[in-house]
Amino acid sequence: MFYLSDFLIYCFITAYTPGDNNLLSMSNAIRLGFRRSFRFNLGILAGFTIVMTVCSIFSTTLFTMLPKVKIIMQVLGAVYMLYLAWKVWKSSIDPSADSGNAASFLSGMVLQFANPKIYIYAITAMTLYILPVYHSFGAIAGFTILLALIGASGSFVWALFGWFFCKYLSKHTKSVNFIMALLLVYCAIALFL
Repeated sequence: MFYLSDFLIYCFITAYTPGDNNLLSMSNAIRLGFRRSFRFNLGILAGFTIVMTVCSIFSTTLFTMLPKVKIIMQVLGAVYMLYLAWKVWKSSIDPSADSGNAASFLSGMVLQFANPKIYIYAITAMTLYILPVYHSFGAIAGFTILLALIGASGSFVWALFGWFFCKYLSKHTKSVNFIMALLLVYCAIALFL
């Protein structure tokens, strides 16, 4: 039986909790404004869609291999998140301090392939909610698109938040960067909990 409410709660909680997509989207919007960081978020959506498609196609195989792959994904993901925490902690809110390279479409897209949260999100949603009930290509494709849209929507919302509160956040750069870095460290640790 498919429980739509449980599925949607899982998807939105996963998409809107702090993660590297959301924190980098907010950071880019603070530094560059929402419009100039929009291409980064489009890259996230494109990369998210590709990763979702791959995970949907191979979810059954990946799920059986998950115990072997999980520890590698956790370690690599944690190291990457700690690296991002360091970058956020050291970053400047001054738009002239960075030419905007971090906010490119390609960087947003490539980030998705190194984001373990997406793989865990996709595999969990597919194996626990979708595959036990739906088996047709159309249903799987529809859910893949829905998962990608919900997942990537979090980065757009965090970017809007960053842009909206830019003046406040720019006055408290060190504190904001410290909190965002701590959230990334938390995300890295939470991979092992």
